[in-house]
Amino acid sequence: MDGLAALIQACDLVVSADNSTVHLAGALGQAVWVLLPFNADWRWLLGRDDSLWYPSAKLFRQENIGDWQSLLARVSAELKQRPYATT
Repeated sequence: MDGLAALIQACDLVVSADNSTVHLAGALGQAVWVLLPFNADWRWLLGRDDSLWYPSAKLFRQENIGDWQSLLARVSAELKQRPYATT
């Protein structure tokens, strides 16, 4: 876990599906974007794009069951808006 924590802290942003990396990044206060399925785990609540437990987290939810393509398109669009994004 120490090695993973060091890697996370070296990142400007962590983008991942809901897993231990997301929770560690959130606990460390690192910027983290969480990719959630339509029927996400209870801890992410409903109708939110933020997390009560991890203020540095932004949630991206599937709008339709199994539709990862549109979710990843939203993530891609937001990544392009970040100040360090290159084309």
